[in-house]
Amino acid sequence: MALVQQEKPYAITLDPATSLLNKTGSWRTSRPVYVRRLPPCNQACPAGENIQAWLALAEEERYEEAWRKIMEENPLPVVMGRCCYHNCETSCNRTQLDESVGINSVERFLGDMALQHRWSIEPGVETGKRIMIVGSGPAGLSCAYHLRRLGHAVTIFESAPRPGGLIRYGIPRYRMPREKLTAEIARIEAMGVDIQCNRYIEDFVAEKEAGNFDALFVAVGAQRTRRLLSNGNDDSQVLDAIEVLRDLELDKPSHLAGHVIVHGGGNTAMDVARSAIRLGALKVTVIARATRENMRAHPMEIKEALEEGVEVLNLHSVSAFDGKTVTLEKMAATNESRPRATGEYDTIEADVVVEAVGQLLDQEPLKNIPGLDMSSGWIEFDEQMGFGADGIFVGGDMTSEGGTVTTAIGHGKKAARCIDAWFNGSSYAPEPKDAMASFEHLETWYYTDAPRSHRPRLDVVRRSSGFAEVVGNLDEETAAYEARRCMSCGNCFECDNCYGVCPDNAVKKLGPGKGFEFNYDYCKGCGLCESECPCGAIAMQAEVI
Repeated sequence: MALVQQEKPYAITLDPATSLLNKTGSWRTSRPVYVRRLPPCNQACPAGENIQAWLALAEEERYEEAWRKIMEENPLPVVMGRCCYHNCETSCNRTQLDESVGINSVERFLGDMALQHRWSIEPGVETGKRIMIVGSGPAGLSCAYHLRRLGHAVTIFESAPRPGGLIRYGIPRYRMPREKLTAEIARIEAMGVDIQCNRYIEDFVAEKEAGNFDALFVAVGAQRTRRLLSNGNDDSQVLDAIEVLRDLELDKPSHLAGHVIVHGGGNTAMDVARSAIRLGALKVTVIARATRENMRAHPMEIKEALEEGVEVLNLHSVSAFDGKTVTLEKMAATNESRPRATGEYDTIEADVVVEAVGQLLDQEPLKNIPGLDMSSGWIEFDEQMGFGADGIFVGGDMTSEGGTVTTAIGHGKKAARCIDAWFNGSSYAPEPKDAMASFEHLETWYYTDAPRSHRPRLDVVRRSSGFAEVVGNLDEETAAYEARRCMSCGNCFECDNCYGVCPDNAVKKLGPGKGFEFNYDYCKGCGLCESECPCGAIAMQAEVI
């Protein structure tokens, strides 16, 4: 008589469906589910990049794929890698462990690699629709790029001699090398975007109608400097920061000589001050109303300006400039962000005062656009990047939400999608965002200690003697290493922890790149998988009976 071998329970044999004896699903009060959470870096990016996704590709040294993932949202990674103040890094969960991931450094590395290898983007299938864009700054370029990807024809009108807007005419060369900017713009032009420079448009609507354009996107930026002073006499030189930076780009003679006072505490003030040092000014002093901690300039800009010899005088404001005498009013710090005037004054001697206390919208060329609300000094717009006028859209620094290159790029992208939706008789609706992946969702003991790699910088003497680029690039090894420091907050990266720790073998692997699923017949809801998931990609939910 032959013996019949009894089949062992699933939990012992690891063979699926060998026994129904140990199903435990009915015991549960909660069950684990795989979730996708929004990484804080993605949430913080005004351009809407899927940062975590392209970092994961760069981590695997799939650099072209990583670059193409960036290009789905942002057509200017070379520019962003130099001009963005990387809110993504400030928001990075890794800051609570050691230092943030060098997201901006990796993006710049990928952008430069794309230029080296001449990677390109193909336009979409032609639709026959024609869009007029006014302004070739980051918003206009971004809008044009995304419209071409959708197959629409685009013509950009630019009043300046060359495209780029305030990237070219407002950011000094030591921060944004012009050959890099020109190369990224050339890639957009190669997609079929027609950029017409030296074309000042007096009446946007009339030009749209005369050119038989189907839609208009206006992104002329904020081209005027807020003026607080007037020249006291013929010997007093009061200059506009925007004009100073534009003249530098146009190689016009500089007036930044002797003792230069820069009035303002933002990034534009730092750009002017650092440019004055490079042009040989004897002394450069930045006068800022705010305390050092509350200055609007990025901390790195302030730090490098100080290293290069710029002096910063906080809690003062320029109230008058007559001859060579600058009158300063002392300010007092308060519990609020804005200091208060004290009515007390000092004087210092100076040769030039440059006003950098803010930028204004030039409303004159916009006056013929019907229905445009500029009562706040900026253009107000709705969720569709419009204001009620059919076929006219706005974005960038001219709007109430502008102010950075990154925001402008995001505006241009959204405007392109809104224009495309308008052509189809609908409205653009972005996909809803997942819940945030906060630091509390992570199990950080699983991550290896990995000190951040920092980009090389020129020494103070070399960088302050000319307009050579100050910050260097990561090499391939350090770029891949930096990408590997990403903790993949909120999204499974298939570490196999849940598969390995489940006492009931209730986790099924679906194959590389496909993740896992739970077999709830055998899961007893112990929650061990959730507590051991490094990146917070598992949540426990109450069982529905």
